[in-house]
Order: sequence, then structure tokens, then C-alpha cells
Amino acid sequence: MRELLPWLALIFQRPRRLLAGAGLILLTLLSGIALLAVSGWFITETALVGLLLAAGVQASVNLYVPGGAIRFFAVSRTVARYLERVYNHDTVLRLLTDIRVALFRRLARTGPTARYRMSSAQWLSRLTTDVDALDTLYLRLIAPAALALVVSLLVALLAWILIDGRAALLVAVCCLAAFVLATVGVHRRCHAMAATQSEQLEQLRTGVIEHLDGFSELTASGQLHPQATALLEEAGRINQHQARVESRVGWHQAGTQLLINLSAVLVLWLGIEVMAAGRISGPVLVLMPIAILGLVEVYAMLPDAFGKLGGTQASASRLTQDTRPAAPEDTPEAVSPPQGHALVARDLSVRHPGATPVITHLDLDLENGERLGIVGPSGCGKSTLADTLAGLLAPARGTLATRPCAYLTQRTVLFDDTLRANLRLGSPGATDEQLWQVLELVGLGDRFAREPEQLDTWLGNTGSRLSGGEARRVALARVLLCSAPLVILDEPFTGVDSDTRERIVKRLDRWLEGRAVIALAHGPDALPGTDRVIHL
Repeated sequence: MRELLPWLALIFQRPRRLLAGAGLILLTLLSGIALLAVSGWFITETALVGLLLAAGVQASVNLYVPGGAIRFFAVSRTVARYLERVYNHDTVLRLLTDIRVALFRRLARTGPTARYRMSSAQWLSRLTTDVDALDTLYLRLIAPAALALVVSLLVALLAWILIDGRAALLVAVCCLAAFVLATVGVHRRCHAMAATQSEQLEQLRTGVIEHLDGFSELTASGQLHPQATALLEEAGRINQHQARVESRVGWHQAGTQLLINLSAVLVLWLGIEVMAAGRISGPVLVLMPIAILGLVEVYAMLPDAFGKLGGTQASASRLTQDTRPAAPEDTPEAVSPPQGHALVARDLSVRHPGATPVITHLDLDLENGERLGIVGPSGCGKSTLADTLAGLLAPARGTLATRPCAYLTQRTVLFDDTLRANLRLGSPGATDEQLWQVLELVGLGDRFAREPEQLDTWLGNTGSRLSGGEARRVALARVLLCSAPLVILDEPFTGVDSDTRERIVKRLDRWLEGRAVIALAHGPDALPGTDRVIHL
């Protein structure tokens, strides 16, 4: 359970909401049990009175008090159930927010090595499935388990009041056995299988995502059908594994209900003895076993939740493992360059984690306001060098000192939001006038001025409403808004036609005046204005 401790601490940061939600669940359960118990008492009472009247014996029954109680508990159960669903689902969404914020904060502290170690499909699994497994800890595990103990104690107390101590002890023992069977027992039997299944599901999801991403390549190489068949076979094995888990959970659920039903029968047997002694009436005797049978609803949700706890623990373990703070050697040390310089590198070697260096023994001096171009063919290490100079990768060797920089990565990243929101990531305090100025600089001013929403135009998922060249220019505009003294542009004009590129280049000099610039491209014709060019 140690894997869950950091996340449980995060969940319990909202104790008042958790207690209020648990109180609504408790009110719902008690109203349901009371409704069953009073209904059983009322039906039994009216049946006995009917038999007495049929036998010619004078008898009467009060219809109003039990009838009113039945209506009250029916309404309170419905209202409490509605309020509990609304309130607790709101609580779960708040907990989900807390978990995601904490997760992204942890990710920000991890080193580049950890982030590059996993594929995008694996990160998608972490940020969706694994997080979802944690946000239901309270609603599926903590609250039901705690309330099962509370309600069982209250029912045992009722048995003591209505019948005697023996009945109360019997109810307590049976409920405790049912609780252990539905929680600890099922968890011990299913823990390893649930954890294995969680790992298998993650591998299957990753495989499906990679299958979709590589659909064209798999089709061209004739491997689409074999790959799809392998995924279907893996899904079949997971289904068989799931069936075994569900079978074990089902047996534990059956055993739990058997214990509850057994306690009801035994309490009825003890109650007959007490009724024979004249201490309770027949309807009151019936009330107690029916109240115990109401515990079935309380315990029914526990085996399934604790049967899957092993998978939740596996998810928590993966998230904790993959968001550990970076080791010192994985974190580039921020060192300021000498006066008058924007960047100084000595004997620099760069590489991606786990790979061999692609550039070695690089010495580089970049003065404030200087424009440097770096050109070379694909695979020569331009983007790896840019990541290192921007501080995303630690140098494999040598020293690097830079001033704060704005970095346009080779990959264009736009968010499913408005144009204004995407641009302001580069400068949160930018005015609308500044946004229009930078859009004009990259040749998009007229394009968005024609849009009905203008700066509030929605760009779509990853900028899907834009062409590739337009998306690239929006990303470039976002970087240009940042006032960092060093600007690194990796393939800034990807997807941009030559005429548009020339117009942008003419405007860039004035916008970037006084700032150092490093631009990387396949050839000199794809660079903005430079003072010197390095060929890799």
C-alpha cells in the first residue's frame, strides 16, 4: 500500500468535502435500511391484524405512523442519493484536478532523461488511465469501506436494543467476517492478477495507439493485418485474464452475501426465543433480519473495488516511478555566460539519453545581438544540439553557459484553444495590439482579421483548423512574443512558401534587434538573416 500513500495524502487535503460526501452516502444507506425494516415491520403487523380479524378477534393497527415513516425514508433515500451523486461526483472532479496538477508539477521536476524514456502513447496512458484509477480511490474504496463498518456497528447496536447482546455479537462477528472477506480476502487473491492485468492493458493501449499512428507505414509494408491480429490475440488473452479475476471477485461477493444472510437467519432464530419470552412482538422480530439484509447493498460494492485494488496500486507505482525528481546529472546546470555574451560552450558533446553523441568537441561563442545560423542534413544532430543549447538536454560532456532563451522546437505544438490563448503562452501580459503586431510580422494579420472571432478564433485540436504553414507561423509568433535575450529557432519556416518566408525575414531583423539568435535549418536559404553560419 506504500505506492498509494503520496496520492492518499493528496486526496485527504480536502477533509471537509470528503466527510460531507461520506455523510450523504451514510444517509442514503441508513434511509434504505430503515425503509426496508419499517416496511417489513408494517407488512407483518398488518398481516397479523388481518389474520386476527379473520378469526373474529378484535384488533387494530395504526396506519399513519408507519405509513408516514415509509414515505419519509423513501423520500429521504431518493433525495440523499441525488445529492450524494451530485456532490461526490463534483468532489471526484476536484480530486482529479488536484491529482493532475500535482502530476504535472512532478513532471516539471523530472529530468529530460525520464521524459524521453517513454513514448507518447505511454505518457497518454499515464495521464488518462492511471490518473483515472487514482481519482476513484475515495468513492470506490475509502468511503464504502469506512461506511460499511459504521453501518454494521449501527445494525449490531440495533440488534442489542431490540433483541439482546447475543444477537448483537452474532451480527458483529458475521459482519466483520464479511468485511474481511470482501476487502482483505479478495485483495490478497486478486492483487497479483489485477496488477498484471493493468500492465497488460497498458501495453495493449500503447500498441493500439502506435498501430493507429503507423497505419500508413504498416499498410505500405504489408504488416497491417499481422499487427492487427497480434493486437486482437493480446486482447483475447486479457479478456481471459479478466474473466479469472471476475470469477474470484464473484465468489467473494457470494461468500459475503452468504454471511450477511446467515446472520439474518441466526438473529431471527434468536429473536423467536426472545419473542416466546414475551419481550418483543412478531413485527419487531421481523424488522431486525430485514434490517440486516439491507447490509447486502452496503457490502455489494466492496469485492469488485478491492479486487481491482492491485491495478490501482500498479497505476500509482508507475506514476510515482515516472515522475521522480531528476538526478543531478540529468538536469542541466544554469550557468550565466561572461559579460557581453548570450551563450558560451566549451568542448560540448550532445546526445539523446542512451544514445551515442552526435556532436563532439564543440566550442561556441555567441555575443549579445549576434545572429548565428546552423545548417546540415537530417540526422546530423541539429535538433539535439538545439535541445541542449535550450537547456532541455544535459550536455554529454563539456560546459554550457546561456542566458534565458525562447525556443521554437522542430515540432509545432498548438493547443486546442483560441489564437489569443496560444499566443499568450509566449507572453502572458501581451496586449491585443502586440498580438496583432506579431501576427502581422509572420504574415497572418490579414488571415485572422477576416475571421469573425479574430483573436478569439478557435484553432482546433493541435491547430487542426490551420494549414501546416499557418500553424508553424503561429508557433513562431508565440516564440517571438517572448522577450528572452536569446532566441533559438529550429526549422522556423517548415511548411512556409518561399515568398512568405522572404517577407517574414525582412521584418524579423527589426523585431529581434539587440537579441541573440540561433537558427537551424537544412540549408542557408531556409534561415533568417545571419552574421555567420556553421555547417554540420
